Amino acid sequence: MIDVHAHFADEGYEFPAEWDKIRAAGVNTVILAGDTLAHCGMHRDFANKHAGAYFTVGIHPEFAGEPLPRAQFLALGAEKKCVAVGEIGLDYHYDGVDRSAQRKLFCAQLELAAELDLPVQIHSRDACADTLAILREAGGMLSRGALLHCYSYGAEPLESFLSLGAYISLGGVICFKNARRAVEAAEACPLGRLLSETDSPYLNPLRGEKNSPANIPVIVEKLAEIKGVSFEEMKAAIRANAEKLFEKIA
Repeated sequence: MIDVHAHFADEGYEFPAEWDKIRAAGVNTVILAGDTLAHCGMHRDFANKHAGAYFTVGIHPEFAGEPLPRAQFLALGAEKKCVAVGEIGLDYHYDGVDRSAQRKLFCAQLELAAELDLPVQIHSRDACADTLAILREAGGMLSRGALLHCYSYGAEPLESFLSLGAYISLGGVICFKNARRAVEAAEACPLGRLLSETDSPYLNPLRGEKNSPANIPVIVEKLAEIKGVSFEEMKAAIRANAEKLFEKIA
């Protein structure tokens, strides 16, 4: 099984115990998502020491307005275990954010993804219209594909993202009792575009405790239930989708 979006850097996990737990749960591939270049570097170091671990390079929209270190970014993106640019995008959830700076940073990183010839992992929160507009304008910069991580917009705008070739990743939220939009998105999304993630250490499907990629089987089981397929069929579909989008893990 695979977790396409998790965070380890500065999150307080105890290794090697946590990695042993993840592997014992049957999760043999974890993509560690970047939010700062410092954390991307930490994920790079972890991935280089652990079979089945990969990383992305990207700056989260909450850091928009700060300088974008292009040379460092490109160097990390050229590493052999860097599989995508991310997580990048827009987050309008909180009042007072500089939306213009977020859009500028998002577009700049899409350009770097095209230069690196890598797919993108997109963070989009309360910013559906602007995210779609930017992705539509990106055109050829999305030639390697895109992932909407922790997709939260429900079924209605899903077709617009799918029409751009995007994949949809769902995590522990689909196990929550109030997760109507996430469940509707899973129901509407074709099996060939679905992926599984935990967004660890956040959004534990079991609530209460720090999340872990070891909880991927819980999420895959829920996705299988929603899609009306077996656990094994869901697991195989997610693996095939992940290897198509993130070619370096194949």
